[in-house]
Parts: sequence; structure tokens; C-alpha cells
Amino acid sequence: MQEISHYLFFRKSKFKFIIFGLLVALFVSFATLKAAILGPLLLILGCVAVIFLIFLFRNPRVGFVTLIIYCFTMGFLGLELGSYPFGIGIEVFLLLTWISALLYYKKATWAYIRTDLNLLFLLWLIYSIILVINPGASPRGWLQEIRSEALYPVLMIPLSMVIFNKKEDLDFFIKLILGLALLAALNGVRQLHVGLTPGEVAFLASPQGATHMIWGKLRVFSFYDAGQFGASQAVFVVIAVVLAFGTKTFWKKMLLLGIGLIFTYAMLISGTRGALFALVVGAFFALLLTKNYKILFAGGVFMLMFLFVLKFTTIGSGNYNIHRFRTALDPTDPSLNVRFNTQRILKEYMSTRPFGGGLGVLGAFSKYNKDKFLSVIQPDSYWVKIWAMCGIVGLTLWFTMLMYILGKCCRIVWLTQNEKLKFKLIALLSATVGIFFCSYGNEVINVMPSSLVCYLSWAFIYLSPRFDRELKEEELLKAQLELEEAEENERLLQRLSTPRRNLRIS
Repeated sequence: MQEISHYLFFRKSKFKFIIFGLLVALFVSFATLKAAILGPLLLILGCVAVIFLIFLFRNPRVGFVTLIIYCFTMGFLGLELGSYPFGIGIEVFLLLTWISALLYYKKATWAYIRTDLNLLFLLWLIYSIILVINPGASPRGWLQEIRSEALYPVLMIPLSMVIFNKKEDLDFFIKLILGLALLAALNGVRQLHVGLTPGEVAFLASPQGATHMIWGKLRVFSFYDAGQFGASQAVFVVIAVVLAFGTKTFWKKMLLLGIGLIFTYAMLISGTRGALFALVVGAFFALLLTKNYKILFAGGVFMLMFLFVLKFTTIGSGNYNIHRFRTALDPTDPSLNVRFNTQRILKEYMSTRPFGGGLGVLGAFSKYNKDKFLSVIQPDSYWVKIWAMCGIVGLTLWFTMLMYILGKCCRIVWLTQNEKLKFKLIALLSATVGIFFCSYGNEVINVMPSSLVCYLSWAFIYLSPRFDRELKEEELLKAQLELEEAEENERLLQRLSTPRRNLRIS
């Protein structure tokens, strides 16, 4: 009887499956008839989305890793699929991952977010929200600007502290961003030596791409624009080289140095002069954080010689990329003087506006504020943009906040005892310092993927004292086990070497 019921059950399930398959086939046929290839494509995308959501809600790491990959590569979608608002995808992934994390992780795990890092960015978000009452900018421009300017760090940093809260996660994160940066570098090399895709050609023909062809030479932009690409590649040079010096394994050292050379070449072909400051400042900061005065002195001398060659010689000027890089140190450069002139104009205009002109009043979202004076200003520098949008009050708050974060991160790195962990933290912190200072010349720290690298790097550095304690405990436990094993071996040898006495045969 039981076998009959099982047979009927499977037969019934098979019948339901056939009916479901027929319905899906009819739907696909109808969609193909009405919408050509778009119908089945949407159905496939829907199935992929459902599968993704299943994995996401089983493990929030899936959503967060997808977010990181998306932030590095979404520019490709914008280039090839048109000017759709792909930036909204960041909020979608963040929202879904937040919901999954709230359901998945226990209350104790959320204790990791109780840091002044999250508090500071929360205060910055509150200040930015208050600026909506500034009559100098439209609410729509404010809404668009506040996303990257203040909302992303408030959502990304605590989420990363909850999901990536183990020392193994730090290694995974470093490998992931190095791999994605390498992908961007190789894509840039492809643009220069193989050719451009139709989407990239269209980008160069647009107003946004007008600055990417200078004197008939392409400024390589990969997935981003040339400014973001060059600066991000510069800081990844620092990351790769620092990690190479932090490992004793020969093949890892050679691999990291080789990747660093690829990043260096990608930085040069971007034609981004501001990348020089990201590289030099990041490298100098890495030397400073080592607290090894011999290395600091040798590295300082090398960097001074490097800058001397760029500034006072013409070596390599026959190469266009090196020549353009060299102009970053030329005080008479027209582009640099345009920036200085813009700052002089803003200084007079902002003298009566301590709270700025409002978020979104200039830059990418100035199209919503065409009737405002600031909308025609090209800030270039993100520091200047913050000053124009938020006023001297906002600039002081933002600058002080970031200097405090960088200062505390330095203290954490200096107190780190585990040597391997310390070099990883030095690599990440040096990259964020390079991005911060490079943002004086370009809007870098506010744009993906540089902003994500900064936020997650600071989150890992804040979590690292616990990693350091765990590594120390593991080392102590290992040493204790080795000592106990040595003592046991010694006792065993003593027993074997002791002569037998008073043997009696009964």
C-alpha cells in the first residue's frame, strides 16, 4: 500500500512539472511573438535574479561581494548599454544585502559597528541632510549628490564590519580588489593596443569624453574616466608593492611586483597627471608607517630623485605619456592655472556663503541648477567641490573628520604587532591617503571604485586590533604546543636512555 502511495505521489509531481513546463513554454512563445528577443531575455534575467536572491538570503556575503564587483565594473555597462542610471544598482545591492544581513546575523555580530568611524559618517550624513533647506540648489540635485557624498559610507562601512569581520576576510578583500583592478588595467591596455568598442567610441564623441583625446592621443579610461582610472591604478601600485615587501614567499613577491608594473603602465597611459600625487603621497606614507628609518631614508631619497628627474630633466619626454605626467610639476601649466583661477573666483563668491551653495549645485548634477552661478564652475578638485557645496563650515567639518580617521588609523597600524597583518594594513591605509590627497586635483574619493576602497579599508583597519589579538593568541598557543611536544619528546628520550636495573626473571 505504501509503495502504491509513493508511486501516485511521484506520478502526480511529474504531472505538475509537465504542466508547469508547458506553461513556461507557452509564455516564452508568446513573449517572443510580442517582444522578439527581448521577451526571452527578460525571462532569463528574471530567473537569474531569482537564483541570485536565493543565494543572497542564504548568505549576505554573496550580495556584498557582488556589490564590490559591480562598483568596479558598472562603468562598462554604462559605456556599452547606454546612459541608463546604473548607479541605482549600488543602492539596490546595498538594500538587499542590508535586509539579508539583518535577518542572518545575530545581535552580537552587530556590536562591531559601534565605532567612532560610523558615528562620524553618520554626523556627516545628518549635516548633508540639513543642507536640503539651502535655497541655493534644487532638491533633485541634492538628492542625486547626497548618495555618493554621504549615504554610501553610512551604508557600506557598518555592513562590511558585520559581513567581513574575520582576518581571513581581509585576505579575501585584498585579493578581490587586486584582481578587479588588474582586470581594469588589462581592459585599459586593450583600449590602447587593440581598439575601442562601439560604446567606447560613442563615449569619446560625447561631451563627457571630449577631454580623453589630447593632441590626437587617447587618454585610456577603461571602465571609468581617465581621471578615476589613473588615480585608482596609482594607489594599486602602492598596494601591490607594499604587499610584495610584506611577504617572504619568493613567487608571491615576484607576482605582486609584476602586477605593480602592470598598474604603473596603466597609470601612465591614462594621462592623468593627478595620479602622480596619489602615487608619491601613498608611497611616502607607506614608508612612514613602516617606522623603519633606514627604509624611510632610502625610499625618501629615491622619491626625491624620481621627482628631480621629472622636474628638472627631459628624460623620457619623447614618450607622450611621460611628457604629460611631467606637466603635473609645471607651475605654468594652463590646466593648473585654470584651477587656481577657479579657486580665486570661488573665494570671493563663497565669502558671504558659509554654508555653501547646496549639494548638487555644481559638478555632475549641475544640470538641475542651470540658473545658479556655481553650476557653470568646473571644480575639478573634490576639496573645492565640498567647499562650494557645503561652505567653509562643511569643508572644515569634512576635512577634520577625515584627518581624524586617517590619524586614528595610523595609530592602529603603528600598534599592530603581527608583521604580516601590519603590511596589509599599511598597503590599504597608504592607498586611502593617496586617494584623499589626489582628490585635491580631481574628484576621486567621491567616485567608484576609489570611494569603496577607502570605506572598506578603514573598516578593516578599525577591526584589525581584534585580528592582531587573535593572531597573537594563535602564536602563543602554537608556541605552547611546540614546547609541550618538545618536553614530551625529552621525557621519552630520557626513558629510552635510562639503563634497566634489577631485572628479575620469575
